Amino acid sequence: MKEITVYTDGACSGNPGPGGWACVLMYGEHIRELSGYEPITTNNRMEMLAAIKALQCLKETCIVKIHSDSAYLCNAINQRWINKWQLNGWLTSTKQPVENKDLWMTLLKEMNQHHVSFIKVKGHADNHWNNRCDELATGQVKSRGIPED
Repeated sequence: MKEITVYTDGACSGNPGPGGWACVLMYGEHIRELSGYEPITTNNRMEMLAAIKALQCLKETCIVKIHSDSAYLCNAINQRWINKWQLNGWLTSTKQPVENKDLWMTLLKEMNQHHVSFIKVKGHADNHWNNRCDELATGQVKSRGIPED
């Protein structure tokens, strides 16, 4: 099975507001960058969408290591919050509806086709690929003349 390394990031000008997402996929010497824009969104949605878009572009089952600076995304998977939400009918421990249920469901669907692990990285630090994703995601917002928050 191919082993794919992925870095992701999301950005938002205002929260909610216009936002961008980005991912960099690496396999051997091959590097693929993807990014996109949403006119009204949140930072958490952009973080999630970056991971979803990365998984959706894979054409076969792979081992995927997703590096993200989003505690929301990494903790939901690694601390199994998402499993508890599903068991509770998509309610949090305080019986509130889980935010971004639509994207969580899409992420789970995509994850089921691969062997995925999430690795938390420090944002805006000395990590070249995380910084590149930040540049791509914020670039999606800036390219539309929207100032960065």
